[in-house]
Amino acid sequence: MQAKGTVHRYGDNVDTDVIIPARYLNTADPKELAKNCMEDIDKDFVNRVKDGDIMVAGKNFGCGSSREHAPIAIKASGISCVIAESFARIFYRNSINIGLPILECKEASEEIKAEDEVEVNFDTGEITDLTTGKKYQGQAFPPFMQNIITSGGLINSINAKED
Repeated sequence: MQAKGTVHRYGDNVDTDVIIPARYLNTADPKELAKNCMEDIDKDFVNRVKDGDIMVAGKNFGCGSSREHAPIAIKASGISCVIAESFARIFYRNSINIGLPILECKEASEEIKAEDEVEVNFDTGEITDLTTGKKYQGQAFPPFMQNIITSGGLINSINAKED
């Protein structure tokens, strides 16, 4: 399982209210949420993001309220993976539950720049900055988490086991 894309870069303490502002929580439609993803911190994000792109941030990404709308908006915008030094605990779980791959890697989070081309191998946890040639070691997903992500989320994973 891999992801490859252009980096959208953010700093520390990016909270869920910035990822998807509360004024847009009147819908649970992923496509509608994606239209306003990151708008309060990066007005042009929705115009720049392409399917497969990667988001890189600092510490405590996804802090704030526990809404699952935030990872849904990120995933629906086309982001294939989020790399950060650390994630808020509930955001981490919500991301896995909806099938959004996220990796913690301090060094990658500090060194990867906006617009770099990055490739992530989820089986090994290896992050490669194709722009600089530098490799970083993130935490590989255990098999049960890989199953949830490849299934497109926890519900799909559970439903597939029942078939």
